[in-house]
Amino acid sequence: MGSVSDRDVMSECIKTLKEMDITFEIIISSAHRSPDKIRDYAISASGRGIEVIIAGAGWAAHLAGTLASYTTLPVIGVPIDSSPLRGVDSLLSTVQMPAGVPVATMAIGRGGAQNAAVFAAQILALKHADIAKRLKAFKEGLMKVKGDNKH
Repeated sequence: MGSVSDRDVMSECIKTLKEMDITFEIIISSAHRSPDKIRDYAISASGRGIEVIIAGAGWAAHLAGTLASYTTLPVIGVPIDSSPLRGVDSLLSTVQMPAGVPVATMAIGRGGAQNAAVFAAQILALKHADIAKRLKAFKEGLMKVKGDNKH
């Protein structure tokens, strides 16, 4: 997360990762205020066993893009709706990346935060059968709660 204030939105991501029993760590660091920390984190992530990075930031922050520029790991960006522009600035700074530096960008806000966790689980499920089983159960649970829309 880019700042402590992003935690409210990113709590949806945290809750979903916990629900699927996916190990994670939380780092609060700004691409603007602590770029060296972001660079070091991204460079060391793979060697520490991290397989996917989820980055949530608001106010046109380029946290996800900065992380993506320093790693070959998949980076998922969550635009936070904390600015007067209600997250549109954050969406554009997350999704509008140059060729060769992709960031999988989710929706603005809480829904995007939850989807980031689900998308990370989908990536991890390709390698980890236990996560694939929990992801399947999670998705089946969504259908029970939200109803099966067969239109």
